[in-house]
Amino acid sequence: MSYSEKLQAAIERSGSHLCVGIDPRPSLHASTAEIGNFCSQVITETAAHAAVFKPNIAYFEALGVEGYSMLEGLIGEMKATGVPIVLDAKRGDIGTTQEHYAIAYFEKWDVDAVTLSPYMGYDSVEPFLKYPDKAVYLLGVTSNAGAADLETRDLADGRQVFQLVGDMAERAPEQIGLVLGLTNASDDVLARLPDVPLLIPGLGAQGGELDSLAGQSRQAPSVINVSRGILYNEPEKSLAEKAEHYAHQITQVLGGNH
Repeated sequence: MSYSEKLQAAIERSGSHLCVGIDPRPSLHASTAEIGNFCSQVITETAAHAAVFKPNIAYFEALGVEGYSMLEGLIGEMKATGVPIVLDAKRGDIGTTQEHYAIAYFEKWDVDAVTLSPYMGYDSVEPFLKYPDKAVYLLGVTSNAGAADLETRDLADGRQVFQLVGDMAERAPEQIGLVLGLTNASDDVLARLPDVPLLIPGLGAQGGELDSLAGQSRQAPSVINVSRGILYNEPEKSLAEKAEHYAHQITQVLGGNH
């Protein structure tokens, strides 16, 4: 089963396009053990409403060796729920280095997909494509203001830089999706993207508006990430309540299946 098929099945099973971002903030916890317990709680309470889990490796790397060990254990807990896992690593390097990242993520940790930076070219992506049941999300148009520095710059042929990344995705559409920041998800940008799976951060704390996705007729499965909005905002609500709220909000815009 391809990643796209697995993702579509998860969306249909959960009735949700919610991607639960697992980005624990060490400064908000008293100890490393508390962070691990909190992340386990997030997984348990949100799994029923999640199409995807997306742990961000940086927040675990910041904890050193303990963080890596913690993430490995949490990936096991995520896999036990049956929810697909996208590891948010944003790696981008020469081919031999990428081969070893791919071994780490797809063989050792057995996650379903990983985010990559595409700016060293297609041959930096290819090592990850040797795993037919796995996938990557390339950074297309991200949610930060700095996207204007490179990603949305105009090319001589009238296109924009991110469309070159879209061309890469079209070379292996069953295995390559794109990251699209909700804060930059205009009709014009969406029209310039190929119909491949989208990973869409920016809802909640980053201020993205779901209305920008309304009326789209894309067929490839897309998921919308919420991290802080579930993990830390509105502490008076349970994690499950917040995940259910965002899942419902997203489904009202995207519909139930794609």
